[in-house]
Amino acid sequence: MVSMKNPLAAILDSNRFTGLNYQDWLRNLNLVLASEKLLYTIEKSPPEETPADISPEELITLNQ
Repeated sequence: MVSMKNPLAAILDSNRFTGLNYQDWLRNLNLVLASEKLLYTIEKSPPEETPADISPEELITLNQ
């Protein structure tokens, strides 16, 4: 169940993804995420994986 802190989140509960309603569902998802200021979570690509052989100094630099 979706959190009810945001009244728009109820849109996702009442219009669940069925496969046939992709366009409507995606539009509703974008509305809810934008209202929660979380739209960037589906627009940005994930960060690259940190190499296993990285030095501690390089790791600190990457995390800054």
